[in-house]
Amino acid sequence: MTSELIPLVAAIIAIGVIAQLLADRFEVPSIVFLLVAGVILGPEGLGFITPNTFESLPAIVGLSVAIIVFEGAFHLRIENLRQATTESLRLVSIGAAISLLGTALVVRFALGADWLVSFLIGSLLVATGPTVITPIMQVVPVRDRVATALETEGIVNDVTAAILAVVVFKIMQLEEPTVSAFLQLFIERIGTGVGVGVIVAVIIWVVLRYIDLSPGDAPRNARLVVLAGALVAFGAADTVASEAGVAAVATAGIILGNTEIPYEEEIADFKGDITLIVLSFVFIALAALLEFSDLLSLGVGGLIVAAAVILLIRPLDVLISTHGGGFSTSERLFVSFVGPRGIIPASVATLFAVELQAAGQTEAATLLVGTVFLVIFSTVVIEGGFARQIAEYLDVIPMRVLIIGSGRVGREVATRLEDRGENVVLIENDEAAVQRARSEGLTVRIGDGTNVEALRSAGIENAKTIIAATGDDKVNLFIGQQATTNFDVDRVVCRANDPDNLEAFEDLGVETISSTHATAQAIDDSIERPAMARWVDMLGEEGDVQEVTLQNEEFVGQPLNEVGPELPGRCLITLITHGEDTFVPEATYTLQPDDHLTLVGERDAVQSAVSLVRGERAGVP
Repeated sequence: MTSELIPLVAAIIAIGVIAQLLADRFEVPSIVFLLVAGVILGPEGLGFITPNTFESLPAIVGLSVAIIVFEGAFHLRIENLRQATTESLRLVSIGAAISLLGTALVVRFALGADWLVSFLIGSLLVATGPTVITPIMQVVPVRDRVATALETEGIVNDVTAAILAVVVFKIMQLEEPTVSAFLQLFIERIGTGVGVGVIVAVIIWVVLRYIDLSPGDAPRNARLVVLAGALVAFGAADTVASEAGVAAVATAGIILGNTEIPYEEEIADFKGDITLIVLSFVFIALAALLEFSDLLSLGVGGLIVAAAVILLIRPLDVLISTHGGGFSTSERLFVSFVGPRGIIPASVATLFAVELQAAGQTEAATLLVGTVFLVIFSTVVIEGGFARQIAEYLDVIPMRVLIIGSGRVGREVATRLEDRGENVVLIENDEAAVQRARSEGLTVRIGDGTNVEALRSAGIENAKTIIAATGDDKVNLFIGQQATTNFDVDRVVCRANDPDNLEAFEDLGVETISSTHATAQAIDDSIERPAMARWVDMLGEEGDVQEVTLQNEEFVGQPLNEVGPELPGRCLITLITHGEDTFVPEATYTLQPDDHLTLVGERDAVQSAVSLVRGERAGVP
């Protein structure tokens, strides 16, 4: 038997790696490929994996979930949570409640399940989880506050869904279920998990900070200590109260991820690789155990449940949870249509089904597994597989801009760019400045802008534009040099405080804004061109200037005097860039593919015109 398992396990891991490569290549979450691979390898496909292949699958799944949840929690930064506090709290409270009740009601009336089974399924399907959200965020670089809200929801709901489900399952086994029994079971597991997680996190922190882990192998030993600690936290909590282990590893991960520990970067990289292998194995193994007969037995009712979760329940809980927050309409719609279910529902449903079958409740087991896996498949394929296309259609993938320095200049630039929908991150090491910027709703990372690791942590490797806006030219020069030589950044803009330093900036080949020259120009404009100066002051409030590439095929080949009336009132095309030439166009100029148009006018009119020029719906922000 062992000789047969070794090549099978090796093949599953290899398929997991291939799935990751395909995901990167096609910008689709890897879970889509993992689920397909599982079905192909299972009884419904080639038959390499059967229910009897892995006798210890429940234990393997449990430990795998511990690693996956710990890894996701480790990357959840309290600093980031401050950027999306309102939305995150509502999604894991109001949103979770709506999801639980809505799903339970649909299952009850569409499938005719009894109330406890309906609430068991509803509890499991609350979870989205980092296993499906993180891959989506890797291919859809939305604003930080949106990503943080989704990731926070995934991690927290993974924990609450697992505990809610096990509590409901325990209630099903009681002769006289009561509300007090439910609350007691729930509090026991949350309390046990948090308590064990705190204790283990403190022990790991003390070991890493104050015990010599051998200088030669310290990074490796630190990684092993953290991995062992996560597994111990899960096992200890689960022993005290079943399913409390998920809360324990989540608690330990959040605490360790937000404290200063040695070799943090090496630990994060190591856990990421381990999680990839574990995730691949578990998803393929669980998907392989699915029988199509379980799905077909649901009939039309199953399709109604899946459609309701995707098209009604998820949008409802998100739109209510994000109402009045900082998300744009497009971002709210994106989050509404991106809520795939992942490893927690799949693994816990499989374990419960085994117990139900052993107790002779075969019908309930089939209903549980069939419904949960149907929703997982539907949400992963539709919401996960098309997340990139949904994001592009809703135009929620912003240009990532990194601004070093959150003084008045940095904050003003950040505010203007944020108002245009860009994803702006400020880097600042002065605590008072950080608080001022955050009080204005800006995203700030604490760090030294001259530290390469701080730049990496803030996302310089994914940034399209770097702006060095500090009051120190030496700092701005260093940042400009790093951005142009060590990172592939499309555009670098530096602030020159002393005009004598302009030559040094120009030698770097970066765009340079001289504070002295800009101030002199502004004074000159207010004297010689007062109307223009007043209008420029209104930019971002009443007026706007936008540059956009022509993508609307209906406009290509048309003269400008025919396109003009198509644009909203009080909006003009003032400049056109064709190739490397920029000019004021004549009325008879014929628009060419990929012409770069500069639009000037009232803010709302310009925004609508941008959508028209891009070939999108008018008025979409």
